[in-house]
Amino acid sequence: MKAYQHKLDIRDGCVDLSHGSGGRAMSQLISGLFHEAFGNEWLARGNDQSAFDVNGGRMVMTTDGYVISPLFFPGGNIGSLSVHGTVNDIAMAGARPLYLSASFIIEEGFRFADLKMIADSMGEAARTAGVYIITGDTKVVERGKADGLFISTAGVGVVPDGLHLSAEKARVGDRVLISGTLGDHGVAIMSKRQNLAFETAIVSDSASLHDLVAKMVAAGGKGIRLMRDPTRGGLAATLNEIAYQSGVGFRLQEDTIPVKPAVAAACELLGLDPLYVANEGKLVAIVSPDVTEGVLAAMKAHPLGRDSADVGEAVADDHHFVQMTTSFGGGRIVDWLSGEQLPRIC
Repeated sequence: MKAYQHKLDIRDGCVDLSHGSGGRAMSQLISGLFHEAFGNEWLARGNDQSAFDVNGGRMVMTTDGYVISPLFFPGGNIGSLSVHGTVNDIAMAGARPLYLSASFIIEEGFRFADLKMIADSMGEAARTAGVYIITGDTKVVERGKADGLFISTAGVGVVPDGLHLSAEKARVGDRVLISGTLGDHGVAIMSKRQNLAFETAIVSDSASLHDLVAKMVAAGGKGIRLMRDPTRGGLAATLNEIAYQSGVGFRLQEDTIPVKPAVAAACELLGLDPLYVANEGKLVAIVSPDVTEGVLAAMKAHPLGRDSADVGEAVADDHHFVQMTTSFGGGRIVDWLSGEQLPRIC
């Protein structure tokens, strides 16, 4: 039995912030409107990118939009974020990113100095990732129509032979690995937005993950079922999507999930759960039990995976729940949230 989803009220309904938050409402919008309009086998897989065959191999293509507020935050800005996010969507297919495009919608009155800092950070992020921004577009809109700057990107990459990662491939008994501490990016954004100061600086984890992914693929090969970067909606929304797409449930050991003390304290202050907070430099991997040890060792050996952890397993569950348990015997169910309290974090 698949989890029930309400149909969109196409005739009288309207888009609200929840439809862009990464939760259940966004899933309903995509499946109930865009998939019906564009329906094809690639979209139906529900991944953050699509792989397709070309002469001589397989390629991956992705696209994304960045409307973050504020534009500058501890650890980066909308420019570096747009490169990291696009590279990571490609990497989650196990692919090597090659080329990006970038489209800018700029509000009249935007400062050239800020635009240069953003462009420079994009260039530096691309060079560090070993990719090229090879085409783009620029539009300027009237004052008050773009909240400063919006960036849209697209990216392409190549997939190793024989590797087919996809969201419907999780199986009962598979392990859930995460590459590090949760919530760093989302809390860094919210602290800047709310002018909050903490004893320990909280910095975005925004980073390109393709090199980490390459090490994981080398260690786990076809034993890696799928990978996702838990951005909007955080780990909770990501695993709920995978559970629904794969027809399984997940049981996680909550006290094995790494969260920095400063992030946990900030979430408590803000009334948030770190499991639902956005990340931009972390990934979640679903892997078969026989390769778990090797993949986890490869993750821990990489600078971006030093805090990696095995946090749970896929279980048989007709309702496709994500269950949290603790060593003290407690438990809860985490579900897709509307996300209205977390607009524009990624």
